[in-house]
Amino acid sequence: MGKVTGFLEYDRQELKYQPASDRIRHYQEFTLPLGSTDIERQAARCMDCGIPYCHRGCPVNNQIPDWNDLVYAGDYEMASKNLHSTNNFPDFTGRICPAPCEASCTLNLFDAPVAIKQIEATIAERAWNDGWLKPEMAPSKTGKTVAIIGSGPAGLAAAQQLARVGHDVHVYEKSAKAGGLLRYGIPDFKLEKTVVERRVDQMVAEGVTFHFNVKVGVDIAIATLQAEYDAVLLAGGAERPRDLAVPGRPLSGVHYAMEFLPQQNRRNNNEPLGDVEPIVAAAKNVVVIGGGDTGSDCIGTSIRQGALSVTQLEIMPRPPEKEDKLTTWPNWPLKLRTSSSHEEGADRLFGVTAVAFEGDDGRVSEVRCTKVDAKFQPIPGTEFSLKADLVLLAMGFVSPVHEGMIDALGVDKDGRGNVKATEADYKTSADKVWAAGDMRRGQSLVVWAIREGRQAAHAIDKALMGSTTLPR
Repeated sequence: MGKVTGFLEYDRQELKYQPASDRIRHYQEFTLPLGSTDIERQAARCMDCGIPYCHRGCPVNNQIPDWNDLVYAGDYEMASKNLHSTNNFPDFTGRICPAPCEASCTLNLFDAPVAIKQIEATIAERAWNDGWLKPEMAPSKTGKTVAIIGSGPAGLAAAQQLARVGHDVHVYEKSAKAGGLLRYGIPDFKLEKTVVERRVDQMVAEGVTFHFNVKVGVDIAIATLQAEYDAVLLAGGAERPRDLAVPGRPLSGVHYAMEFLPQQNRRNNNEPLGDVEPIVAAAKNVVVIGGGDTGSDCIGTSIRQGALSVTQLEIMPRPPEKEDKLTTWPNWPLKLRTSSSHEEGADRLFGVTAVAFEGDDGRVSEVRCTKVDAKFQPIPGTEFSLKADLVLLAMGFVSPVHEGMIDALGVDKDGRGNVKATEADYKTSADKVWAAGDMRRGQSLVVWAIREGRQAAHAIDKALMGSTTLPR
């Protein structure tokens, strides 16, 4: 906890941003961090609440009251050690996690939770700036080898954990650089890629070997990795997007979000786009279909590219402005969430679905829509149309891509098409193969991927060595 009466003395300070008129002119991060005095006061608000529900809300089980107390006392170095004991990458989660810990905070009963996410981000940046995050070298090598397929947050977390206990870890990544969706999906204005690169550099110094531009199942057979390594971890994510099978879907100008977002990330970081059609929102009327984080990222990117207008369609009804605390707390609440991208200038339509795309000369020019009822069925007489020069499908992801590696491996899948493995040991039906992250659990949060990568590392180390000192 922080100060005994801190929650009575200090109000919650919300995260502040650069004005929208300024931040839409660039792709850099735009949060305005609090100073040390303000952060320590926010940490002082942490209560001696008996049962720290924030632990329950945090997928990696961060010891939030402990490092809040350390920050309140001004001991940022010990706070960093505590924070990194449960989370390999608090500089990622401190930026992009939706903070279920804050939803679980006792003070959220009064809509004023402890500013946990801001404190976490501050600790992580202080640790980097003050030179506390040195590579952690294994005291000795085990002689065991592990191949990790995918360098998203699950793969990176598992790789770092396994390297630090002495295994020879090799990460295979199909793209030119590490990070998965951290690098190619999440926009730079939410997570600048230097933040990912410094972690990769740390891991290379710790002995992790990265193999870029290698697609397992195409450039190298999965059976080869099974034969050459003592363990293989599948951490490739859930990359099959949910489609919208309506008339006009083949029209030019209708794209998946993950065809659109990675292009801008590559432009920002001077990477070639490759042999693909450039997708740009400049001077276009953009319709984003899907109301989640990916849709929000499409909005912010489209506005920065110079879109004429941006409209977001969400099939779910408009949530309430505030949740019913007595019904939902400390669980993740259903309520209206307005992101920084929404605030930059987008129309949001709820309870609406697209029923067709219309076009001229093979290119989309209009989206035909209708309102839907509680069962998501069209309501007669509510049809309308939206002008659209670019349509971005951001309706989530249904499963990993099966063609190639997964089909060749012949691994068992669950009812949703994910690689089947339990949270007990993350072991798949294939010999020497484990699975973690979105490839196992389905589309989820970065913080869940980190948790699964850490737990899979625990399971792999235990299987290889008979026992393990790695935490779950």
